[in-house]
Amino acid sequence: MTTSRVLTWDVPASGGYETAWVDCGQGALHARGRAVGTTPEPYWITYELETAEDFVTRRLRVTAETAARTRTVELRHDGRGGWSADGEPLPQLTGALDCDLGLSPLTNTMPVLRHALHRAQGEQEFLMAWVSVPGLVVRPSRQTYTHLARLAGGGGRVRYASGSFRSDLEIDADGFVVHYPQLATRLAQR
Repeated sequence: MTTSRVLTWDVPASGGYETAWVDCGQGALHARGRAVGTTPEPYWITYELETAEDFVTRRLRVTAETAARTRTVELRHDGRGGWSADGEPLPQLTGALDCDLGLSPLTNTMPVLRHALHRAQGEQEFLMAWVSVPGLVVRPSRQTYTHLARLAGGGGRVRYASGSFRSDLEIDADGFVVHYPQLATRLAQR
């Protein structure tokens, strides 16, 4: 069964907001979203994210607009471990399963759902295809997700770590970020 949701986050880390329209079910996710930010400079972002079975990223297309320029990048995963950006191979990402759009709480969802880290004990290390915002530079990022606790309502607390950065995320029962200290807080739907 596929469920559709609209999620909006206040993103103090960017001085802006993000809204995502998400369809999720049967091990796959499709989302389209928009974000606006003022840090490190004023920008608008639009994106479309598609995953395949087991929430493995297939495609992320992002457009960033600043006062100086508009740039688009299309990141693709071939399903066998290979990645490309705008058709150019990215061998440094070989083996990565997920993308991570900078300053976006949505892209924390895929590894959490794949390993049920919001519900079950465990720690997983990942290589991610990280996309900077608003520059849209793609680079590898090593990240660790660790289940810390179950929360009322079926969600959980999950520690995100990359390099020296750490943050304990509150995740809802469906695997989406509710609160990401130092980055974003989801707004209540009206």
